Amino acid sequence: MDIKGQFWNDDDSEGDNESEEFLYGVQGSCAADLYRHPQLDADIEAVKEIYSENSVSIREYGTIDDVDIDLHINISFLDEEVSTAWKVLRTEPIVLRLRFSLSQYLDGPEPSIEVFQPSNKEGFGLGLQLKKILGMFTSQQWKHLSNDFLKTQQEKRHSWFKASGTIKKFRAGLSIFSPIPKSPSFPIIQDSMLKGKLGVPELRVGRLMNRSISCTMKNPKVEVFGYPPSPQAGLLCPQHVGLPPPARTSPLVSGHCKNIPTLEYGFLVQIMKYAEQRIPTLNEYCVVCDEQHVFQNGSMLKPAVCTRELCVFSFYTLGVMSGAAEEVATGAEVVDLLVAMCRAALESPRKSIIFEPYPSVVDPTDPKTLAFNPKKKNYERLQKALDSVMSIREMTQGSYLEIKKQMDKLDPLAHPLLQWIISSNRSHIVKLPLSRLKFMHTSHQFLLLSSPPAKEARFRTAKKLYGSTFAFHGSHVENWHSILRNGLVNASYTKLQEWEKDSTGCPPRMSWSRDTTG
Repeated sequence: MDIKGQFWNDDDSEGDNESEEFLYGVQGSCAADLYRHPQLDADIEAVKEIYSENSVSIREYGTIDDVDIDLHINISFLDEEVSTAWKVLRTEPIVLRLRFSLSQYLDGPEPSIEVFQPSNKEGFGLGLQLKKILGMFTSQQWKHLSNDFLKTQQEKRHSWFKASGTIKKFRAGLSIFSPIPKSPSFPIIQDSMLKGKLGVPELRVGRLMNRSISCTMKNPKVEVFGYPPSPQAGLLCPQHVGLPPPARTSPLVSGHCKNIPTLEYGFLVQIMKYAEQRIPTLNEYCVVCDEQHVFQNGSMLKPAVCTRELCVFSFYTLGVMSGAAEEVATGAEVVDLLVAMCRAALESPRKSIIFEPYPSVVDPTDPKTLAFNPKKKNYERLQKALDSVMSIREMTQGSYLEIKKQMDKLDPLAHPLLQWIISSNRSHIVKLPLSRLKFMHTSHQFLLLSSPPAKEARFRTAKKLYGSTFAFHGSHVENWHSILRNGLVNASYTKLQEWEKDSTGCPPRMSWSRDTTG
């Protein structure tokens, strides 16, 4: 028996050590007598041709009519800072595991879906969001999919890979399901990269980079530097500002990330393409309803739930907030900072203006109602609950369950409010070591990242063209509750403006910004 391809082990998979299970590579022959549908083989071959030999692996069971197909999604295009904030390993692919009927394939039951990274054992929240998205996508596609229909589409695909085909035709075939926009934000892939199969990996990376473009243009008139770049440190945030201002460019929209890829290359390629489209922009969509967030200054870095009441209820009911325990244990000083910022905003005379967003917290005694509702603001009750939130120094001295019990005794809304403060933060914050920025003369220094992949890719491309310089933003601590969740905004000539003069708040020297922090 000739078995080609790789064998692999997954410690998290159920039944991997059972004797009746057989592991095969993508070209393995079946040792059992079960019939394997030829359309499944055709789709697997399509994945190999479009991506690589290692992009797909299968596992067949010797006694049941099931097959697991593992699709490996390359996420190395994510920046290190983004992958850290999203708690993913950029050096390891995300695995989509689909379980089909071996003999029926697309004519059988809808496949189950798992999303994981083999080495990412804890806190893989992005996987839960992606699993929900791909589950909804598969359910919609399954309503009209069949092996006969796909076979017709598959026959068209083979014409693109004939030896007599031209480079132009090959590229045109790829562009059917992944158009490559000719824009100044990303380098245009040259034809020399497409000669033979050696050109396919480079092309694949180019397609992934193109997917990092924001799906919808928040401001069609925006210039290359229309998006604010990532803040760099604490409450005084140096920002890169490009020089000189670039010329106005056309909107860079490569198609909406929810567009359905073609079935020309089979269902497996289709779902891989859809996953590639969605991953770079997961932060732009609610983790519950998958509708786009509406932020005053564009999308933020970390995925979050939207403010729709139904989503808030689902968010609490489904237990997505359980990660708060880990946050308190591993990021105590960061949580302390978030609570302090919330308190400063709530105690400000300007709270009716700057305390935004107002918490959406489900009543623990009545899960059908909101104890804190943005539509019915009650600052006094909110202040009472915040006063009952224990200091982080106290919280780290006992078990999380014991801490929760103590907080519940003080105020049943204290712990839910703490959960909201942690989970609603859409920026990535880490405590810096004492030796990091000595000229700041404080031991409390934090690195803050809020720029999503689409903005960061746009900025870095423009930086190569025009260069950059550092600028510093200083803002009173009461403003940061909103900044962490809505981003920096130009408050000139609005109710948010504090000073008489119009100012962007980004001078070139830190000492000038320090005076504005209060």
